[in-house]
Amino acid sequence: MAKETMVTYLDNYLNKKIPDYELALDWDTRNHSFEIAFRIYGENKGQIEIDDADGVASEEEIIEFEDAILLVDPDKSKYDADDYLAVIPYEGKKGMKKNELTAVVDYLKDVIDDGQSDLLDFLADDSDEAVFEMNWDDAVFQASIKPSDSSYLSYPSY
Repeated sequence: MAKETMVTYLDNYLNKKIPDYELALDWDTRNHSFEIAFRIYGENKGQIEIDDADGVASEEEIIEFEDAILLVDPDKSKYDADDYLAVIPYEGKKGMKKNELTAVVDYLKDVIDDGQSDLLDFLADDSDEAVFEMNWDDAVFQASIKPSDSSYLSYPSY
């Protein structure tokens, strides 16, 4: 059996841990990064006009929200942190500890679950002050890393 790498572990664990959401794992070999994108949906029953972050208004019946986190090699990856919910470094070819990757997925599930709930609350709140945004708390993420398996899953060779 081939040695498990960051990408095989992430792919398998995401599908096992977060089966109820639309997810995409994109390994960008040129940029040495892994993007985990996800979508949540909410029904805009009142078809309230909603402005997105760019000020684009929508009155769609189903509101779709997409965001992503990025795993990066701090020495090789190029990215704009503002484009992501979170940017998490890994250690080049050495990869990332299995317990850290597990925590990324476990905490991401909590963040998406909370985001889904918050999106539905936001769509039910017709006040002008209502704001919806996803939140990744790095302190909570760090605290969720269990000391269990700190062996490294390597960056995949291609």
